[in-house]
Formats: sequence, C-alpha cells, structure tokens
Amino acid sequence: MTLSVANNMAELVGNTDLVKINSLSTLTGCDIYLKCEFQNPGGSIKDRAALQLVKDAEQRGDLKPGMTIVEGTAGNTGIGLAIVGKALGYDVLTVMPSGQAIEKERMIALHGAKLKLVAPCPFANPNHFYHTAQRIAADNPNYWWANQFENESNMRAHYLQTGPEIWQQTQGNIDILVSVCGTGGTIAGTSKYLKEQKPELDVWLVDPDGSGIYNYLKEGEYKAQGSSFTEGIGIMRTVKNFEHACIDKAVNLSDQDLLTISRYVRDNDGIVLGSSSALNVAGALLAAIKSTASQPNQTTSSRKTIVTFACDLGERSYSKLYNATFLADQGLQEYNESIEAVISRYQQLPETAIVNVSEG
Repeated sequence: MTLSVANNMAELVGNTDLVKINSLSTLTGCDIYLKCEFQNPGGSIKDRAALQLVKDAEQRGDLKPGMTIVEGTAGNTGIGLAIVGKALGYDVLTVMPSGQAIEKERMIALHGAKLKLVAPCPFANPNHFYHTAQRIAADNPNYWWANQFENESNMRAHYLQTGPEIWQQTQGNIDILVSVCGTGGTIAGTSKYLKEQKPELDVWLVDPDGSGIYNYLKEGEYKAQGSSFTEGIGIMRTVKNFEHACIDKAVNLSDQDLLTISRYVRDNDGIVLGSSSALNVAGALLAAIKSTASQPNQTTSSRKTIVTFACDLGERSYSKLYNATFLADQGLQEYNESIEAVISRYQQLPETAIVNVSEG
C-alpha cells in the first residue's frame, strides 16, 4: 500500500474509494457502487468543486493573495471553500439560507469561515442567497465571488478528476451512472468524461420533489410539485454547469423512498447515507431494477455495473433524515415501507414515468 503525504489540506481532495452496496447488489443482480466522497477533507463532493474554482481563479488572476472568497451555498460548498481557502491563505465568507441542517452551519464556523444567514426566498427575490453573495462581492473589490452555479470550473473538477477516477476504478466496466443535480457540476463533468470513453453508458438523473429539472427534461419547462427536505439538490433554472450534462434518463423520486433506502443500507451494509446520497442510491436501485427487467436472462458476466455518489457525510443529515420528530412533522415515518415494497413499486413504475432524454 502506498500512502500519500500532503503539503496542505487542499492536496487531500479527491482520489476517493468505491464501495459496493452488497445488500442492494444481491437484491437486484447488479453491482451497485458508491463513490465515497465523504472521504474528502471537508466531508463532501463539493470539496472538488471548491478546489477547482479557487485554482482556476488564481490562474486567471481573478483571485489574488489577501482577497476574501465569498459564495452563496446550501452548506457543503461553503465548508469546502473554508478548508481550501484557509489551506491556501484566503479568508472565506459564506452566505447561506437559514433552515439548512445545523450541522453544516457549525462546520462552516468550525473551519474558520464567516457565515451570513439570509431568509429563504425564491431565486427571483434579490435577497436570495445567490444574489446576496454576488452583491457583496460586487460592492467590495477585495472579494472574489466563486459563483458555483455558473462558473464552469465546477464541472471541470469532475471532468478532470472524478470521471477519470471512476473509469480507472471500474476498469471501464461501468454501465450506468446515477446522480442528483444541484449546481449540475457533478453530473455534467462526470457524465461528459465517461461518455467520451463509453458513449453507450446510461446516465440517470434523479430529481426530488420540489425541483423542476425532471419536468424540464420531460416537457421543456421548469415546473415543480411538492417539496423535499433534501438540501442543495434540484434547481428551477438552467445554469452553465448543467448545460454540459449528458443525460439519458431522468426520474422523480420522493422523500419516503430515500428514507426507506437509507435505513435499509444502514442496517444491512453499515453505510450511513446523507439525504442526497440516499436519493442517489434510490435512483441506482431503480436503474438496476429497470435494467435487469430488460435483460431477464442475464448471466453473471452480463451483470450491470452501476456507480453513484455518497455526496457527503451521513451525519450531516442527522437533524433531518435521522430525526424522528422532524420526519413526523413532514408526515414521514421510519420503516413505514419495506425494501421489498419499494422494489415492487419500482418494478411496476410505468415507462412513461422515466424520461428518455436521449430520445427527446
């Protein structure tokens, strides 16, 4: 075993492991793997974007010594920027909507970044966290706005690093990639790289209630129904990073699905998933079921390999996904539905519920 020696925390970003979800692999006849992004120093996949955003800005001359990094975030990008910023000598100010998991607020402060909380509001409102961060940077020449939604360094991080890592780890034997979408950086950069290596790869996007991406891919209009307690997932507009995504199929799944699957994987595999990670795994389960249904006579050698992301540390979802009181307030219950019931429901899900983007 060769262990690395890093000069600073930023150098620890990336090169995360894949772990097989044995329970769901056995149930589905597919090999389902998680990319362990919680291994990054900030505990999430957003560390990758944070590092690339900063490195590219330095190279362009936009970010200079003594400047402060400012960004609007649902939490994880703020934590990533706090770690990368401090490691490379920058102060960091994060603008975050109130009501996110308290664990994220604490981590931002713990890593030495300043935190400005704003009231949650629609994107069109000038007080939205995105516009607030943009305005703060525009008013102070010593501030640099990371702009993770529109700054394509975000997706470049995954095109240059995450995609190649998955390709190497699976030795090119990956059939399906599954991902949620927040800024679009992960699914865009990873799918773009992997599709270049293997054009027949199927890329599935998983959208929660309250997001408009599924409807946009289906009908060309951002329109959402319901709501979700997932954080930083789903958008109601097309951003530059998302424009690079190479998506074949899209599906909308509910909070009850990710709740059931998070408990099953925890109890059977010892894997504690955060809410966005649980949604990813739910999508991977659905993709596995639908792919095996189309190949009922598959052999061991023809088993599909599916990769999705453990986006962050599961403990960051403790106050919501693993909080019985919070769940009850949302009308949800632990163990309300068995994994067998979820699988049966997925088997019966009509094909019309799955958007075939590549055919549209």
